[in-house]
Amino acid sequence: MTTLSTSLTTVTSPVIRTVDAVHRLGTIVGVWAHPDDEVYLSGGLMAAAAARGQRVVVVTATRGEHGTDDPARWPPARLAARRGHEIVASMAALHGDIEHRFLGDARGRCHLDGALRGDPGAETVDELAAVLADVAPDTVVTFGPDGLTGHGDHRAVSAWTDRALRQLAGADGRGPRLLHACVTAAWVERFGEFVEPMDDGDDAFRPVPTDRLAVDLELSGELLDRKVAALRAQATQTAGLEAAVGSARYETSVAGEYFVPGAS
Repeated sequence: MTTLSTSLTTVTSPVIRTVDAVHRLGTIVGVWAHPDDEVYLSGGLMAAAAARGQRVVVVTATRGEHGTDDPARWPPARLAARRGHEIVASMAALHGDIEHRFLGDARGRCHLDGALRGDPGAETVDELAAVLADVAPDTVVTFGPDGLTGHGDHRAVSAWTDRALRQLAGADGRGPRLLHACVTAAWVERFGEFVEPMDDGDDAFRPVPTDRLAVDLELSGELLDRKVAALRAQATQTAGLEAAVGSARYETSVAGEYFVPGAS
């Protein structure tokens, strides 16, 4: 298996606070559990990088076929098909050069929404490792071990990514810069009403001190507009929330993107 190496470090790089600094992340791979995870947590980062000519690849573990409160209207097969179309439209709204792959497609066996486990077997880890080897990213973004919201699928994808990166590490143990999505105390204080409906564990939305952040982006202008358009393209997941809180509140809530260094 091809190994990965990079000159990027995981601790000492300056904090990325502006769009102009995103170039320091180089080629980016995002590894996520469900369609829409990637836009909520890194949509602006991806759009800014792609606009600068950096390669951006999104890897999604499931098709999110159980992501509905109305299974009569959206049975799993129908919702999976719709969300597959939605994520393509969403990536196009961010930037036309962003690439997307579903894990499991090569084998014709998609991973089941809500059923991911931290130890998925060698076949799944090998598949993710092969994607990473093929793209050879400078930076990998994903969930931390807490899954951000505590969701079991999120936690599992974090574990898969760790295992795939360890499998590909060079003899010196170095590899791509690994970043874990997080929230700050200020975000939780401002948008607490978003936390409870998505709280799947005791450590859900645990704030990270700002002095630990590797990425601390506050989006505005065209970049925020692109992110919001990309979220609206995934309407099965986003339309209800936006309607409930109002468009202005919704747009403000998604403007921040925060990551801390991970250790694979």
